[in-house]
Amino acid sequence: MTQRTDIRRVPDPFRAFRILDGCCCIGGGTEGYRRAFGPACHITGVDIEPQPDYRGDDFHRGDVIEYIRAHGVEFDFIHVSPPCQGEGAPTKGTNAARNAKLGRTYPRLIAPVRAALEATGRPYVMENVAGSEVRKDIRLCGEQFGLGVLMHRYFELGRWNSPQPVHPTHRGRVRGWRHGTFYDGPYVAAYGKGGGKATVEEIRAAKGIDWSTDHFRLREALPPAYTEWIGLAYLASLAPRLGAAA
Repeated sequence: MTQRTDIRRVPDPFRAFRILDGCCCIGGGTEGYRRAFGPACHITGVDIEPQPDYRGDDFHRGDVIEYIRAHGVEFDFIHVSPPCQGEGAPTKGTNAARNAKLGRTYPRLIAPVRAALEATGRPYVMENVAGSEVRKDIRLCGEQFGLGVLMHRYFELGRWNSPQPVHPTHRGRVRGWRHGTFYDGPYVAAYGKGGGKATVEEIRAAKGIDWSTDHFRLREALPPAYTEWIGLAYLASLAPRLGAAA
């Protein structure tokens, strides 16, 4: 079935701007978009797992691709962060043989998510890690926002564009043990446990997330500053159209 592809290019001032946050986790991305778009937006999160700490207006538990196919055209802007466990270079390279031996498999959702997003005709963002197959239109880093994590993430922009911001010089190392040596530094390792990895309180402070104490989900969540930047960049991309429509 062919999806209709009419695009609301200019936000309607008389209704809420509707945002879909796919694979939303606890809503780190949602909180950033809320800051960028303000109280007049309405944000729906979708995740395959229950998310009792989700930050948005509505939450739907289910398959993100099915949800986008069924409801994507109802939204003005769509963000998806497909699972990254199967996308990073270690999983596909150095750890591939070990994962195969242990029977570990990870979903590879970027291509089918992209197809579902393109079919909606809506502007979108797809976020993932360095080794993934997302198009590297934008790279963001925690140092850009003065955060206590580096956490480089890449963003594919669909049906809109924005210039790449300058990547700032890092102030030092990520704190933790490396090959038997402990290194101190201004950033915490917000992944895994042990070896000097960040505690719950350290992750909350480093990422700017104050509404959850779930260690695993805090590790998975995007810092809100990232999607606040993305949301503001999208609004800036609309400025010429808004001016022409005035």
